[in-house]
Amino acid sequence: MFEKFTDEARAVVVGAIGQAERAGAASVDDGHVLLALLALLDESLDDEQGAAPGAGASTGESAGKGVGRPVVGRAAFALRALGAADRRTSIERALAEARRRGGLSRADTQALADLGVDVDEIVSRVEEAHGVGALAGAGTLAGGGVGAGAGAGAGRRGWRQRLGRVPFGRDAKEVLVKSLRLATARHDRSIGGQHLLLSLCVRPGVVSEILADHGVTYANLERVLYGEAA
Repeated sequence: MFEKFTDEARAVVVGAIGQAERAGAASVDDGHVLLALLALLDESLDDEQGAAPGAGASTGESAGKGVGRPVVGRAAFALRALGAADRRTSIERALAEARRRGGLSRADTQALADLGVDVDEIVSRVEEAHGVGALAGAGTLAGGGVGAGAGAGAGRRGWRQRLGRVPFGRDAKEVLVKSLRLATARHDRSIGGQHLLLSLCVRPGVVSEILADHGVTYANLERVLYGEAA
C-alpha cells in the first residue's frame, strides 16, 4: 500500500510516526496523523501564490520532487486555503485538550453528562492524584475502532519494518484504509496527502470534530480540492 503513496502522503505517514515517538506514545493514532498534516504548513510557507501545486487535480499526485524534505502537495494547499494555517495553534490546543480528557469526543462527553457523569470533574480528580495529563494516553482519539482481523500481526510487522518502531494503532490504520478507498472512488492513481486529510474528516470522532470546528470539513475540502459545491 505504501508504494501507492505520493511523496506528500509518505511525509505525513513518516511524520505521524515521529509525532508518536516524540510524545512517547505506544502507537500512532489519528491525532498524530493530523499533527503531521499540520506540519506540512511549515513547508508551504514559501508557496503563498494561491495556486494549487502540481497538475495532480485528477490523479492525486504531488507536485515537484523535493530532496531531503517533505513535498508540498494538495493537502498543504487545502489546509492553507481553508485557513488552517492561521488556526493551527487552536487546532493543536484542541487536540491536546482532547487527549487530556482521554480521547473522549464531544458526543461521548455529552452522553456521559446525560448519565450524570461530569467528565471535567473526573479528569480533575485523576490529575490531582496522578498528575496533569494522566489520561492523555488512555484509548484512542477516534474513540475506538474496528477490531483487527486475521493477519493483523503480519501487517503490523510489515509496517514496522517499513516505517519505524512505533506501530500504527487501529484508528490510524483505518485512516490509511479509508484514504485508499477515497482515492479509488475518484479513480486517482495514487494516495495523496489530500486523501489522508479527507479520511480524517469523514471518520466520526475527536479529530473530525476538531477539524470541523476550525472550518476543515469534508464538504469544504471537496470544494477546494475538486471545485465541487459544498
